[in-house]
Amino acid sequence: MEPNSVARCAQLAMLLEVSATPKPGNIDRDHNYTDTRFEHFLASSAGVYPVLQKAAKSESEVGSLIRCAIIESNRWQDGGNTHFGAFILLIPLVMAAGRCTDKACLKAQAQQVVRETTVNDSIELYRAFSEAKVHVKPVDELDLDDASSANKIKEQGLTLFKLMEIAASYDMIANEWINGFERTFECASSIRDKVPKYGINDAVVLTFMELLSRNNDTFIQTKFDDKKAEEVSTRAKIILQKGDINVIMNDIRSFDEELLKEGVNPGSSADIIIAGLFISLFGGMRF
Repeated sequence: MEPNSVARCAQLAMLLEVSATPKPGNIDRDHNYTDTRFEHFLASSAGVYPVLQKAAKSESEVGSLIRCAIIESNRWQDGGNTHFGAFILLIPLVMAAGRCTDKACLKAQAQQVVRETTVNDSIELYRAFSEAKVHVKPVDELDLDDASSANKIKEQGLTLFKLMEIAASYDMIANEWINGFERTFECASSIRDKVPKYGINDAVVLTFMELLSRNNDTFIQTKFDDKKAEEVSTRAKIILQKGDINVIMNDIRSFDEELLKEGVNPGSSADIIIAGLFISLFGGMRF
């Protein structure tokens, strides 16, 4: 697929994810936060297109491309962090798609892209975290607020893949890099399978709930704690067990309102859904 088409798939994935409603705790077409709104996500999705197109033509410099995507996103909106985690997943997948002549090779190429990362990619991502003021757990002794961290990365020869290995045990996004984008491809299959029966909106919502029910969301763990993340996952699982789609959707709406009131937003799960949507669209899914 030519670079323009690959970039369009990534851009549409971002738009479809934020438009899907209700996704418990997250911004969508019906819900905003105080400082971040639905329109900020639309602006980010539109503004980042040139970087996505460049990534589809690039053979290297994952870290620099992620940083460029974040900078471009922030140039077009002032709602703060809209797609940081999504870019960490999307950029290597978009680069992989640019290498592929068909969808069959995407997973293997994505694994190759992340394993080929360099120390400079790590430094670029660290700078992006610092510039965007994203709240994350420190990676061992590497503190985002410590200017000497870049030197430590160089001294230890930590490629971006190595950094992700360090974080993979407690970070969903890093874990995707290390484990071949396993959850991301599962989400892609789930969305694609559900679209004919439920339509794109409900396919995204149900897949989001499935992902949330099986995993403690990193964003919730960072903002609150492990216990809260576990409570949210358990609640999602209980709702899905009810089976009947009408009952499920009513319960999801109630769950959504509760999480919004508490300020609990499963942002990492949303990032994986975006990447899954990209894979589905790249693979030919239409709705």
